[in-house]
Amino acid sequence: MPEVAGGPRVLLRRLRELMAEALEPQERLDRIVREIAQNMVAEVCSLYVLRADSVLELYATEGLNPGAVHQAQLRLGQGLVGTIAASARPLSLSDAQHHPAFTYLPETGEEIYHSFLGVPVLRAGRTLGVLVVQNRTQRHYREDEVEALETTAMVIAEMVATGDLARLARPGIELDLRRPVSFTGQPFNEGVGLGHVVLHEPRIVVTNLFNEDSEQELERLAEALGSLRLSIDDMLSRRDVAFEGEHRAVLEAYRMFANDRGWVRRLQEAVRNGLTAEAAVEKVQSDMRARMLHMTDPYLRERMSDFDDLANRLLRQLLGTGPEEMAAMLPKDAIVVARSMGAAELLDYPRHKLRGLVLEEGAVTSHIVIVARAIGLPTVGQVKGVVSMAENGDAVVVDGEEGRVHLRPQPDIEATYVEKVRFRARRQKLYREMRSKPSATRDGVAIDLLMNAGLAVDLPQLAQSGAAGIGLFRTELQFMVALTFPRAEAQEQLYREVIDAADGKPVTFRTIDIGGDKVLPYFKGASAEENPALGWRAMRLALDRPGLLRTQIRALLRAAGGRELRLMLPMVTELSEIRQAREIIEREVRHLSRFAHHLPTSLKLGAMIEVPALMWQLPELMRAVDFVSVGSNDLFQFVMATDRGNPQLSDRFDPLSVPFLRLLRQIAEAGRAAHTPVTLCGELAGRPISAMALIGIGYRAISMAPTAIGPVKAMLRELPLAELEAAMTDALDNNGASHDIRGMLRGFAREHDIPL
Repeated sequence: MPEVAGGPRVLLRRLRELMAEALEPQERLDRIVREIAQNMVAEVCSLYVLRADSVLELYATEGLNPGAVHQAQLRLGQGLVGTIAASARPLSLSDAQHHPAFTYLPETGEEIYHSFLGVPVLRAGRTLGVLVVQNRTQRHYREDEVEALETTAMVIAEMVATGDLARLARPGIELDLRRPVSFTGQPFNEGVGLGHVVLHEPRIVVTNLFNEDSEQELERLAEALGSLRLSIDDMLSRRDVAFEGEHRAVLEAYRMFANDRGWVRRLQEAVRNGLTAEAAVEKVQSDMRARMLHMTDPYLRERMSDFDDLANRLLRQLLGTGPEEMAAMLPKDAIVVARSMGAAELLDYPRHKLRGLVLEEGAVTSHIVIVARAIGLPTVGQVKGVVSMAENGDAVVVDGEEGRVHLRPQPDIEATYVEKVRFRARRQKLYREMRSKPSATRDGVAIDLLMNAGLAVDLPQLAQSGAAGIGLFRTELQFMVALTFPRAEAQEQLYREVIDAADGKPVTFRTIDIGGDKVLPYFKGASAEENPALGWRAMRLALDRPGLLRTQIRALLRAAGGRELRLMLPMVTELSEIRQAREIIEREVRHLSRFAHHLPTSLKLGAMIEVPALMWQLPELMRAVDFVSVGSNDLFQFVMATDRGNPQLSDRFDPLSVPFLRLLRQIAEAGRAAHTPVTLCGELAGRPISAMALIGIGYRAISMAPTAIGPVKAMLRELPLAELEAAMTDALDNNGASHDIRGMLRGFAREHDIPL
């Protein structure tokens, strides 16, 4: 077996020198393959680059016919090179021509070479090409030679990623890294966004690839690993993390990877071969991701994203890169792309620069989506694989109506969406012109269209949308975006701003609704729960921690001085909870009166119907409160035993089904019988077709995201209510529980020219 001429460290040193020289891309590639061939005592070294049309094109060679460069081509999966590209795995053969995948390309003159070693050129687990060495004699390539070639392939991957090789492509030919990709996910918030990708946890770009001192780099790596492990242990030791079942599982996976000896050994080997610590992390991350992509075990494939996140954390430890540096480089038309993120994290971005949001995870009722909807951000979720395929700065289109994401879109697709944006702008203009017109059906029945809000940034939309008031102000959002519990003064200031902005229109404040999926990182009072959605949350938590509720009530009473105050209690299960809350409110009223504070002119107390138990207490409930509001998101979750955050169930049951609409009708009828106002605030209210169903079963006030008011009002003004009520009654009472209500409503809209 021939001896390695210089070893991987010598090769990397020569590559570093070549990268530093002012060379044209083709000359640089030609000299790189020459150096590799010389270092590995190979007669042939060739580089194939993957194009956007799934063809591997020969970009450089030492030993084969030079006339074949940019002429020899293999399809993805064709021949040994195509097999390596498709599998993202190295292939080492002592007699290549007898391998079943061998394909002979006569233009290359490679028939005299028997030994073959090929490795994929990988970046972030994506195959960008294949690097090959060949020998005439039948030889077995050693593990250290495979490792050296893989390390070299990583250097070439960075050349591809920086765009250097794109200059060598023939006109009309794109490299795979720039290939247009379209994804289908779930539409979480309507609208169309055109802009450029901002990865929420950006892939770190490693520019310093070669080390000068391996021992020093090993020390840097060890120090960063130590800091990473400590940070994970610290997060796991916090009591609030125990409350977050899924988050704890992710952190446990992080800890497992961070202490995995095999992973650490591969990192150390890459450093000893001449890479910097961060380049070693990039290489090992890409290798592992490529291997995990081909695993059939779904659990292991899911852990792939955990590993990616951990490697990125380690890179940030090594490079000292924080979110502040990333925010400074934000484009003016940012489309945020993330696996998942919290509501507070989205609000950290400058709102005026945001054009859309793409999530690999999430659900239509998760709080990041609620916030995105509140600020009018087109949002698509459940877009699997988009993070690994996207690069910072890529052009992207987000279609929040169809649930489509077009990454690096082709010109015709982009032009189509530009026209769609113009059409939406014209439609929004019509909605704005409609703001001052009565919110009533074609036959003159008035319907209150209210808006949901939760932060100061929502307030300008009260006037812009033409809403009749704020039907649901989620006070917990102020708590969710803060680092500590907001002080009473901060709460009072926000509530006063809201009432001032309403300018006489009604505002319904929901008292603090935390727990379940609304986790406050700084709240230490919770213990682990197997099913937080059914656990210690909302009204239950507030009554057990009355200090929280008293502080909030006092802030609300002071903010509403001289005006009406409407308070709504979340997740009420028993009427005794309303009595307890009323006692706390009356105590705070007495306290403020004692010190001559300016009190509200009237105080109305309401309850949310979210727990099915209230269905058997409706008459008593209607007498116990001044108004009720149906929280359709949670109520549907509990009635259908469906976790609203579970993407596997997100489309399984339809809220516009006979059983659920019968239940909603029963609530509306109970309110009408007791002369108690009933509002519905939830996902159902925000789409014209479901709003039409609600109005048809008796609801006369619905609350929704401000951006939904225009489309719902346009539907409402064309609606013949008497005919709809008759159709809904017939559908719910006479056609069986399996009747297609959604199809019936669409047909009704077509028949009466109602815009949906």
